[in-house]
Amino acid sequence: MKKPLADLIRPKTLDQVVGQKHLLAPGKALYNLIMEGEIPNLIFYGPSGVGKTTVASIIAEATNKSLRRLNGTTASTQDIKDIVSEIDTFTAPNGILLYLDEIQYFNKRQQQSLLEFIENGKITLIASTTENPYFYIYPAILSRSTVFEFKSVESEDIIPAVKRGFDYLCDEYNIKLKIDEKVYKKIAVGCGGDVRKALNCVENCFFASPSMDGEKNITLETAEELIQKSSVKYDREGDEHYDIVSAYQKSMRGSDPDAALHYLARLLEAGDLPSACRRLVVCACEDVGLAYPQIIPIVKSAVDTALMVGLPEARIPLADAVILVALSPKSNSGCMAIDAAMDDVRKGKSGPIPRQLQNKHYDGEDAAVKGQFYLYPHNFENHWTQQQYLPDAIKDRKYYAYGLNKNEQAFKAYWEKVKGKENDKKGKSAKGD
Repeated sequence: MKKPLADLIRPKTLDQVVGQKHLLAPGKALYNLIMEGEIPNLIFYGPSGVGKTTVASIIAEATNKSLRRLNGTTASTQDIKDIVSEIDTFTAPNGILLYLDEIQYFNKRQQQSLLEFIENGKITLIASTTENPYFYIYPAILSRSTVFEFKSVESEDIIPAVKRGFDYLCDEYNIKLKIDEKVYKKIAVGCGGDVRKALNCVENCFFASPSMDGEKNITLETAEELIQKSSVKYDREGDEHYDIVSAYQKSMRGSDPDAALHYLARLLEAGDLPSACRRLVVCACEDVGLAYPQIIPIVKSAVDTALMVGLPEARIPLADAVILVALSPKSNSGCMAIDAAMDDVRKGKSGPIPRQLQNKHYDGEDAAVKGQFYLYPHNFENHWTQQQYLPDAIKDRKYYAYGLNKNEQAFKAYWEKVKGKENDKKGKSAKGD
């Protein structure tokens, strides 16, 4: 075969595209735009092998425009000029749909050269990128385009494409197939959400399996051998995913930087940058918390940096942050406090907000005592004075308990001194001293 299997069985209609239901299910915005045939300039953002090129080709057919393709890694400004020269000629009577793959590799000047023509509608641009478009695409292009995010395809959605690939090869080579049903799932999970990679594996499995009496036997062992590195990827909806992210957070909570880095590596090798970032931020807030409150903006900055640069460089700021979280003192006092408060609210333990805290400037006629009587803490020594803040029904409720770490114990000592001093004054006043 001259063409890869992924190209030979590329979907021709939207209903053949696997995954991307959040974009292509009937009633969704992108689906409706394609069905109406009025296509704006589009930017498709997402990982490789998830259908960006396929959908662009389907759009070109649906709009009856002349499709031209460029790749940002190899195209030059002259290539753009050649396409522009076709405008209003017999080769493109209904306009041009330019599919520009990997637009992030186009420099600012190259992207600017498209502006005039996408603005006047003579070129409809569909650009794809695996990088965050808000960091890599010229703002003037972004402002004239609609961004749609393509996501990794779930393994269950990939299985039909895998079966279709094997069926095509059997028909093409007039051969019967004996295949372990587990092979379909193994390939679908092992490709890490990349349909093209899954079909490449189908092709490799087919040709790597010997023929006997007009039949090929595709074994699970063959699939596992050919998946190779892709096998470290996992089904993001499966048990293994949740086991890894659980172990990742528990290792940081348990102050084991080596284990935490191991599970971070497994997440990153699987391309699951969002889970790695999310659990890291959660752990900084939940498990380090008030023992080292400065860690929260530090980790947030590391995560922002990781998302900005993308993989593989994202591994560096994330590794730094994971080690910092693992080695930091721990306290879950803030988490326990808010959980206790929310439990009371859910159980209806509440009540009217004390009058002195209300955002009111007058009292109704039914008020027994008129006036707000709010005490402004900054008018008092140490910027604090005793007054009731909780509703009457739970006025003595305590949610927060100081952690035993150095930071919270310093807070405790400070407030015991300030509040103790105030209580001493009240005691002396009551005695007439």
